[in-house]
Amino acid sequence: MTNSCVCAFLLVLGLSSFPLAQASSRELAPVSRDMLCVTEGQLSAASQNQLAVNVPKMRAYVNAETAADAAVRFTYLGATAKDIPLGSGEMRRQFGLKLLAQDACNLIYVMWRFEPESKVVVSFKSNSGQHTSAECGNRGYTNIKARHSSKVPAMATGSTHTLEASLHEQDLQVVADGMVVWVGSIGLEASQLRGPIGVRSDNARLNFALEASFPSGHAGKSGPACRDDAGE
Repeated sequence: MTNSCVCAFLLVLGLSSFPLAQASSRELAPVSRDMLCVTEGQLSAASQNQLAVNVPKMRAYVNAETAADAAVRFTYLGATAKDIPLGSGEMRRQFGLKLLAQDACNLIYVMWRFEPESKVVVSFKSNSGQHTSAECGNRGYTNIKARHSSKVPAMATGSTHTLEASLHEQDLQVVADGMVVWVGSIGLEASQLRGPIGVRSDNARLNFALEASFPSGHAGKSGPACRDDAGE
């Protein structure tokens, strides 16, 4: 066997130890501003059907039934005028997606951290029996270890990026700028959550367009009134 054949065989063998999550076959549809319940901060309209974030903290969820598949295209516009540390006291600049957002205390986060280090992190926030931010605060976070992960580029002001997440049963695949950057299992407990997708930002100014996977015939239709207890 030639050296090139050996290398090719080893490459295939190595990749087989990192199974990818099954790619979603669901179609994504745009999420309009009136379909989002903003539980913290503000969202305003921007150009080209995008939404704008200019506040240190923004949290929102889609007020309709969705699958755990989402994509967001965003332009990073730099730091907010004022920075606010996380509840832990850590200073972080980031933007990302919520999956299975059952409530403020139980959900999955897929976050692209910009500062102090550029990386994609998947976290499970779990607080059994608690549902509001007043009850759980910033407790219950666990960063989920990936089977396979890749680096993401440093975030430059004015740059445009995409972040996609697709969950099939327990297997999650995250794609950033067209590259698979995180593959792993969220675990049985997390997979049993039931809730829509959403978005979150911390200390970052952005313009973004969000897309979600809706049940057939439900794209563009908002659900009941926003929950009063959904704040984070």
